[in-house]
Amino acid sequence: MAVILETIKNLKGYKLHIVKTAKFKTSTIVWKMKTPLTSENVTKRALLPYVLQSSSKAYESTTKLRSYLDELYGANLNVDVSKKGEFQIISFSLEIANEKFLSDPAPLLKKGMELIAAILVKPLTENGAFDKATVEKEKRTLKQRIQAVYDDKMRYSNYRLVQEMCKGEPYALHVNGEIDDIPQINPENLYEYYKQAFAEDEMDLYIIGDVNEEEVQSIADHLLQFEDRVPVQLKTAQTVSREEQIVKDQEDVKQGKLNIGYRTNVLYGDQDYYALQVFNGIFGGFSHSKLFINVREKNSLAYYVASRLESHKGLMMVMSGIEFENFELAVQIIREQMEAMTAGDFTEKEVEQTKAVIENQMLETLDTSRGIVEVLYHNVVSGQNVSLDDWLQGMSTTTKEEIVDVAKKIQLDTVYFLTGLEADK
Repeated sequence: MAVILETIKNLKGYKLHIVKTAKFKTSTIVWKMKTPLTSENVTKRALLPYVLQSSSKAYESTTKLRSYLDELYGANLNVDVSKKGEFQIISFSLEIANEKFLSDPAPLLKKGMELIAAILVKPLTENGAFDKATVEKEKRTLKQRIQAVYDDKMRYSNYRLVQEMCKGEPYALHVNGEIDDIPQINPENLYEYYKQAFAEDEMDLYIIGDVNEEEVQSIADHLLQFEDRVPVQLKTAQTVSREEQIVKDQEDVKQGKLNIGYRTNVLYGDQDYYALQVFNGIFGGFSHSKLFINVREKNSLAYYVASRLESHKGLMMVMSGIEFENFELAVQIIREQMEAMTAGDFTEKEVEQTKAVIENQMLETLDTSRGIVEVLYHNVVSGQNVSLDDWLQGMSTTTKEEIVDVAKKIQLDTVYFLTGLEADK
């Protein structure tokens, strides 16, 4: 039996995804829209969902919106802007009580879907422009969000690694855009971009819960209708092999941030994607990994060390916090762990342990409705059709030889080090 049963319907201008499950006492509605990252629009797009959330015709202020959410038994609304591969994705998600568990017969799912629709397609506008006060308020908040990355040196060093590693590639753009672009955004040009996004984006609506599929489809079709479009599919270009580069920045920091970027040359849905997942777990993904044991535990070089994959761009990033003087030694030991992986210097026990952790992690993700959406959305981003059963099967049958083979594909690209002002550059 399938781990998740997803029904997909083509509606007007978007796809409706329904996961009927009795696992939750809530219904979750998630609207996602994606488009390729571009320097022209990245900042406008980062601002747009917050403006839509803050003022619609029905709920002109955040106060009115919050008051209505309270009426809906404390429904929870969130907006988010994220980056997967070279796409920038806007998400609106609403978690609302399932009326089956309440004495009140009010159709909460329908009301929740009406609320999402009101926010998406009936914004507060005047003379072809968004509400000026709302736009100015959200511009100030966006500036703070961008600034927060510079203030958090762990996030900043990861951003700088990506900037250097992917120079000239859309992936180098920060998901929240650029502070310098914010002053040029006004209620008129943001509204023009809003119309463009809803005319061109690939759009998906997810409904998760113990719902009636025909009823959900009928409500969605009534509330949300857009022009048909052919969504842009990107084929992520693999960068030509180049010399490894070392980049160092000096700032007033007390602890060095060492970030290393690799090109995996493997994308989500590729045949060796499953082996890459297991490779990453053994290399640096978990507390039993080579990086954790050798860099942190045995040599006491790092306050933290881990690796993570960006599966839609074909990258692996190692992140660690070290003393300034330990830079050379830490890089050397990380290199040695990669060499050990390509040489097959790991045991079957490590392979099985890693598979078990990955499977548990996946099943934990599926314990939340939003987690289910994130897992299913990988197929939309990648243009693939990998079922969760295929994913679990592919990962569980991965062999040690396949892990070694995928390790040999991985190329070190950039070593980035954020060091202190007193340290030698």
